Amino acid sequence: MIVVNLDVMMAKRKISSNELAEIIEITPANLSILKTGKAKAIRFSTLERLCAALKCQPGDILEFADDGKPADNSDSEE
Repeated sequence: MIVVNLDVMMAKRKISSNELAEIIEITPANLSILKTGKAKAIRFSTLERLCAALKCQPGDILEFADDGKPADNSDSEE
């Protein structure tokens, strides 16, 4: 599973949700969805703007955590 550590990076940079949303040009509601890990996807352009605004790397925001379940390979081309 992918864990979103956006709130951790925001706290480290001392930036509010509203301020970050304005900087990266998304709605506060969409930023909240990202922060809570409820998003099913993120555009690379959004991730790029997040990293630029927070002066971090994608790995500082997103983390893979093995939950012990087998991977869902429904998108594989077997």
